[in-house]
Amino acid sequence: MEKIKCKYCGTELQKVLLPPDSDFNCEYLYVCFNDECGYYVRGWDWMRTHYNVTASYRYKYNPFYGDEGPIPVSSPYTWKDLIAKT
Repeated sequence: MEKIKCKYCGTELQKVLLPPDSDFNCEYLYVCFNDECGYYVRGWDWMRTHYNVTASYRYKYNPFYGDEGPIPVSSPYTWKDLIAKT
């Protein structure tokens, strides 16, 4: 099986198991948790400048719908507790 990688930094995405009541309508997503990824790093300034909030986003891929894009985070730890344990 081919590994899914972040299109911004090339890091392998990690599987995040979603709670049953999530708005994503699927079991899991793949997310980039590289804290040095430029997409994530730039996101803090972008969100502060455009929305005056302390937040960023990480790159995510939804294998059920084939879509990709940002997933919001309010701290470097957001979503990390949901990483699948292989």
